[in-house]
Amino acid sequence: MKKPNLIFLCTHNEARSQMAEAFLKKYVGDYFNVFSAGFEKRKIHPSTIKVMEEKGFDLSEHYSKELKRFLGEKKFEIVITMCQKAEELCPIIPRVITKLFWDIENPASFDGTKEEQIQKFREIRDLIENKIKLWLKEREIL
Repeated sequence: MKKPNLIFLCTHNEARSQMAEAFLKKYVGDYFNVFSAGFEKRKIHPSTIKVMEEKGFDLSEHYSKELKRFLGEKKFEIVITMCQKAEELCPIIPRVITKLFWDIENPASFDGTKEEQIQKFREIRDLIENKIKLWLKEREIL
């Protein structure tokens, strides 16, 4: 059976969508082909790498990808936008079966001390992990 393609979309593909991609691959990488992308490339935020490392993920070799790289090349059955801007910018992608909008705060935009910033990244990381687990349980996959 062919695995469905799923993509997480954020504005820059520097934090939230990278985290979501890593968690979904961990939990059900054998069920979905999982991707993440943004509308503008940026370097993966160093705090993304740090907080995911705390959970046993090595994202040091990950890089930001633009959605246009995949359009015309891949058919996505599931698209999950992770911020309001991505939701607004998301083009009509042909043959999408499920499109979800998870409005999750961008930890890279949080203003605070270094410790407050890293704590915000941890908070968002844990929120994303829990949201993915809940979504998988609702679909009776996990």
